[in-house]
Amino acid sequence: MTPPRADTIAAIATAPGRGAVGILRVSGPEAGRIACALCTTLPEPRRARLRKLRDAEGLVVDEGLVLYFPGPDSFTGEDVIELQGHGGPLVLSILLASACAAGARLARPGEFSERAFLNGRLDLAQAESIADLIDAGSHAAVRAASRSLQGEFSARVSALVDALTGLRADLEAALDFADEDVPWLSSSQMRLRLDGLQRGLADVLRAAAQGRRLRDGLTVAIGGQPNVGKSTLLNRLAGTEAAIVSPIAGTTRDVLREHLTLDGLPVTVLDTAGLRDSDDPVERIGIERARWAIEQAEVLLWLVDDRSGPTAVDEAELASLSPVAQRLLVRTKCDLSGGTAGRIDAASLRLSAATGAGIDALIRLLHEQAGLDATASDALGARARHLDALRLATVEVDAARGLSPSNPELIAEHLRLAQGALEAITGRYTADDLLGRIFATFCLGK
Repeated sequence: MTPPRADTIAAIATAPGRGAVGILRVSGPEAGRIACALCTTLPEPRRARLRKLRDAEGLVVDEGLVLYFPGPDSFTGEDVIELQGHGGPLVLSILLASACAAGARLARPGEFSERAFLNGRLDLAQAESIADLIDAGSHAAVRAASRSLQGEFSARVSALVDALTGLRADLEAALDFADEDVPWLSSSQMRLRLDGLQRGLADVLRAAAQGRRLRDGLTVAIGGQPNVGKSTLLNRLAGTEAAIVSPIAGTTRDVLREHLTLDGLPVTVLDTAGLRDSDDPVERIGIERARWAIEQAEVLLWLVDDRSGPTAVDEAELASLSPVAQRLLVRTKCDLSGGTAGRIDAASLRLSAATGAGIDALIRLLHEQAGLDATASDALGARARHLDALRLATVEVDAARGLSPSNPELIAEHLRLAQGALEAITGRYTADDLLGRIFATFCLGK
């Protein structure tokens, strides 16, 4: 347990701007005394009471609710005071200045959550899920972050750590007491337990990867020759006239970005200029920007007119692009060609952006490209570092599985490394500089 903090922090916990209610949060050993300087008397614990709120000179500037949460049974594990006044920026700034004049200091971004972690109120994965819940861009992302905040992700990781600990204990006991009557694990027993660890890691990694995708979304570029329906498709997906649609080739001169949510998947859609040879210097700039956007995207929807299909120009343009993005062929204008809207194969489909036919099939295909499936309902809020740790643990367990049972020392070492990777997820073993980077991304007052 980390020693109690000697200082007391304060911050405005509500979003900037005007609102009906604004909250000032204070945490630390002097929170009660500082609050009394602002509202004269504290209410009984966990009871909201109306108080006059004063500035540093003792003048009444507002009237609102005061709540007192004694530590260690508070969010941070310390004494916490919340003053809920009117949500005017000037009123809140006066109250914050008064709290600092009474002995508090301004909190750093994420410092309340950091104290909750350091005081054992949350583990690191739960603390990070708070920020993810605030930033969630879809209902599915909210549910994934909420599951992690409630401890489901941590519980599954802890179960894997316990299994690793048990297997390591059996291996190392046999190593430490080789001359005594301590039975070795049989090859079949060891294989069974390592296989179980591998399956458990795969399940958690899948759920975490889906949660991260729900959090970060997918970047999709729409490319193709002029007048194949790129802007019309963007407008159909956005449900609004986000891009100008014209039969004149070269209408789109720059990259248009729309942030959408398609059946729970956050998607950034990039509508690009049609790729072709042009003598117009402005259009050439747009075409170069289009190439850059396409090469940065995770998925490229390459549109062709279904009446003509892919042409030699399409093949040449695709060959000139970076092969990084996943490419999907979209045959458009099937309402004019008479083709049947829907999936053609694993990497192509037919649709009409004008009528909406085939749009559902496109959204399902994008979900597949994002790694989301029918099991996404059990997704866990996760970050890149969590996935890296799970992958590292998987590599170490796979290495242990590949060794002969006659090499228990090497097996035990791989399991030790796997356990260390998993413990970094919840913060049981975490470098201080990593903590600084994590909590610096949080908002003030959280």
